[in-house]
Amino acid sequence: MRKIRIGVIGVGQIGKSHLNNYANIPDAEIVAVCDVNEQEARRVAEQYNIPSVYTDFRELLSREDIEAVDVCLHNNFHAPMTIAALEAGKHVYCEKPIAGTYYDGKRMVEAAKETGKMLHIQLGTLYRKETKAAKALIDGGKLGNIYHARSTGFRRRNRPFVDGYGTKFFTKKETATGGALIDMGVYHIAQMLYLLDLPTPTRISGKVYQEMDMDPKRRAESDFDVEELALGFVKFQNNLTLDIIESWSVHLGGFEGPSILGSKGGIRLPVFGEGSQNQFSFHSTVCDMDMDSTVNLDLLDYRWHNLRENEDAYDSSQHHWIAALQGRVELLPTAQIALQTMLISDGIYLSDKRGEEVSAEELDTLATSTSVTI
Repeated sequence: MRKIRIGVIGVGQIGKSHLNNYANIPDAEIVAVCDVNEQEARRVAEQYNIPSVYTDFRELLSREDIEAVDVCLHNNFHAPMTIAALEAGKHVYCEKPIAGTYYDGKRMVEAAKETGKMLHIQLGTLYRKETKAAKALIDGGKLGNIYHARSTGFRRRNRPFVDGYGTKFFTKKETATGGALIDMGVYHIAQMLYLLDLPTPTRISGKVYQEMDMDPKRRAESDFDVEELALGFVKFQNNLTLDIIESWSVHLGGFEGPSILGSKGGIRLPVFGEGSQNQFSFHSTVCDMDMDSTVNLDLLDYRWHNLRENEDAYDSSQHHWIAALQGRVELLPTAQIALQTMLISDGIYLSDKRGEEVSAEELDTLATSTSVTI
């Protein structure tokens, strides 16, 4: 298959992670990187044998030989950079969340439609083995009528910067908009929305917390003003509900994994986070016996790769992106899933601020931008 020529904007922690992943995809050819830190950009380019380095993203976008751009910047840079790239005629792969707010994410989706270019959001949980197994059971009708789901994500004490991981840009609304909910929660909520076939939310309630002690010097340096724990409850059309708990830091030994309940069966997935001991399991009643079943996910994965055409296109978010650009598979609706995830996040924040449930219609009307000027 033909190689896809890509430019990467941002070579920080996320940019390096994306470059590592591209190194395992033979058909991905990284031809340029861009970062305001020229010294680091040149160091990274040398490490990955990338021929061109820019400090002005406009110069990168002006290149006609670059087909796609990978945006690896902080949340409130996603919308302006993505829209600029789409308008320059590039397909765009953007790090999660889709943007800092639903309003900005909606602008990105609309720009992709207007330009006719593909927009793909990094939602890694969609390509995990347990997600594929759950999707197969749901599509096979083994759950019956699905009526409730649970999204969970656990960290015992691993807040960015103040607990030693990551940078202080994760902890400020100015650059990140939110904390645990849109840093890690986006993965788990998106996973549930994908498995539930992207239901339409109607009403949202939630509460966010920042209560645990943290290093005083790190707190002062980071201006930590986002949540470490988020909880939410979402009502969808067709009598479907979802509850959410997402932790950066909490005094517990762990959470149960995400789950989906149906009239004929239920699924539990491994909790995504530290110390995960849960297995994927399917629960049903067979011949009047309550059955708790496990699946050999590694054997499933091996068999599907040998029997199914283009199964490699679902090995990761970036494998899928390259395969979609090559025309081998249809791009999953990650932009729409990520946008809906952001609507739910915005709803939890607004519900916490007001102390009451809010409607999806109201959120769409009140949506505002937090994007920066580039």
